[in-house]
Order: sequence, then structure tokens, then C-alpha cells
Amino acid sequence: MRVLVVEDERILADAIAEWLRDETHAVDTAGDGEAALERLAVNDYDVVVLDRDLPRVHGDDVCRELVASESTARVLMLTAAGDIDDRVAGLSLGADDYLAKPFAFAELSARVQALGRRARPALPPVLRRAGITLDPARREVFRDGRYVPLSNKEFAVLAELLRGDGAVVSSEQLLEKAWDENADPFTGVVRLTVLKLRRKLGDPPVVLTVPGAGYRIP
Repeated sequence: MRVLVVEDERILADAIAEWLRDETHAVDTAGDGEAALERLAVNDYDVVVLDRDLPRVHGDDVCRELVASESTARVLMLTAAGDIDDRVAGLSLGADDYLAKPFAFAELSARVQALGRRARPALPPVLRRAGITLDPARREVFRDGRYVPLSNKEFAVLAELLRGDGAVVSSEQLLEKAWDENADPFTGVVRLTVLKLRRKLGDPPVVLTVPGAGYRIP
């Protein structure tokens, strides 16, 4: 998934981003509400982890803007205040979930994963196609019963291709969902990752290239 972490405490923002990247998500960060709105205007996120007390533009206003834009992104709001009134206020703004600080990273990750499932059409918990089985929760991949060890990026690309359900998935779509905003679209990183993925999945080749369009798993 593509996740935006909006948190003005840099150490915490970096820690959240690192944890989520280890979970195979593509993560961007923003240190204030203004920067968050700029990123939301140009990137398609599945989940936004949003600190409520932000400089420049308050987190409440970021949430309002996001809801008003009719974005499909789901919002997990973070705050140092965890009483009932604060939770109700955050949810009434349009946030989908609420987590009080301090929190366990494992719980935050689980909530992000749950919100990500709601940001897209419902999918089975385990993805299967062409002899491939991908379990997002366990982060395991098998082909015809053989375990296939994949890097985080290879896993994310394969998940997007399986979610395509046989349709063509463009390089731009893969770049959007599997890499963060620092990825250079002209480096050929998607093509190289697909080549590595094909090699690890073995013969016969299952990831097909559709010239001028992208990739698909038939």
C-alpha cells in the first residue's frame, strides 16, 4: 500500500515509516499540515497516518480537506490526548480510526493494514493465481507449493499484479503503490524488480510483459 505519515516529531515519523516499510508498504512523510496537503494533492494514498496537533495547518483541517476532496484514502488519526471526547471529535471530522500516543508499532501496523483493505474493493485474505499463493498477513509467497523468498519491493509488486486479477498493471501503477515519492521513475527500477521477481518465481514464466502497457499475470 501507499501510506502517508504526517507527524511533526521527526524521530517518531521516521520510526513509523521504517516500521511500515518493513511491512512492504511504500511510505512518504510530511512534517506539517501544509506539506501533507501538498502531497495529498499529487499522490494517491491508501492510508494517511495523521497526527492531530500539527504546525502550519492543523491536523483537523487536513482531515476536513481530505474528506471534502472525496479521496478514497483512509485516515488513522494520532493524538497525545486519548479521552473519549477527543476520540469522538477526531472521528466526527471524518477520520476512520483513532490511536492515542504512546502506542505499540505492531498495533499501528495492524490498524493501517485493516484500513488499507477498506480503501480498495474487498479482497480475499490470501491472493491466489496461476499457481501462486501470496499471504499478506504472513508475508509469504508460494508457487506450486514451493516457498519463494522475496524482497519487500518484489513482494509489493507481486501483490499488485495479483490484485490486478489478470488485467494489465502499468509501470506507473506499480511505482505508485510499491515505491515512495523519492523513487526516480526514469531509473527502470520497476523493470529490474519485475526481472528479479520472474527469476525467483521460476519457470514457466508467469509475469508477462504487455508492450507499451505494463505487466500481467494471466
